[in-house]
Amino acid sequence: MDDPSLGTIFLAEAVGTGILVLLGGGVVATALLAKSKGLDGGWLMINFGWGLGVFAGVSVAYASGAHLNPAVSVGLLVTGEIDVVQFAVYVAAQLIGAFVGACLVFLAYKQHFDAEEDTTKKFSVFSTAPEIRSYRWNMVTETIATFVLVFVVIAFSRVGDTGSDAPAGLAALGAMPVALLVVGIGASLGGPTGYAINPARDLGPRIAHAVLPIKGKGTSDWAYAWVPILGPLLGGLLAGLASYPLLPLLS
Repeated sequence: MDDPSLGTIFLAEAVGTGILVLLGGGVVATALLAKSKGLDGGWLMINFGWGLGVFAGVSVAYASGAHLNPAVSVGLLVTGEIDVVQFAVYVAAQLIGAFVGACLVFLAYKQHFDAEEDTTKKFSVFSTAPEIRSYRWNMVTETIATFVLVFVVIAFSRVGDTGSDAPAGLAALGAMPVALLVVGIGASLGGPTGYAINPARDLGPRIAHAVLPIKGKGTSDWAYAWVPILGPLLGGLLAGLASYPLLPLLS
């Protein structure tokens, strides 16, 4: 199959990442915001909500390979699956999609944002923050969690049907395995930082939080913002490099 056009990549990634963040941020809003029918739904509900958000996002972004995540894109850049220009288009589309998805969450839950007094809960709908703030160790957590995501994505894409028309990326696994992978990462490694594992998923909504007219929203915590950007990018880079010596039978 020929590589998808840059226009196809941009549109598919923007829509797919928007759907991902709309459903992922939406489940956090359901679990945390005042007067929500799902209030206090718990961590596992949030994990499954994000996993199903990935399922939906991958499904609609199949044409581009459904990276939906700059960390996945950087891993595939390292392995030669995409080039630098394609990488730039993937990342730009992911950031825009994530921003739009976060804005849609705000619109869907506008009255609940107004009713909620806890600024931390409002912010948590948009972006991640650590339970124990230590930038060095928070970086370690995000790097490890994202390494698992991207390493498994690369492994599954190599053992998939090589005759398939699916581009490399999350779509190479099929939507459901990716969703379950994200649920597993959240349940196992999400406790310390909230498992951003995706710079676009964290930065796009953080920008949305900063610019939207959210009643009593408080800070957007820009002092921490670099951790869920650099940690996942490092994890994706290391996963791409590690795929050469650690997945020799699949290369």
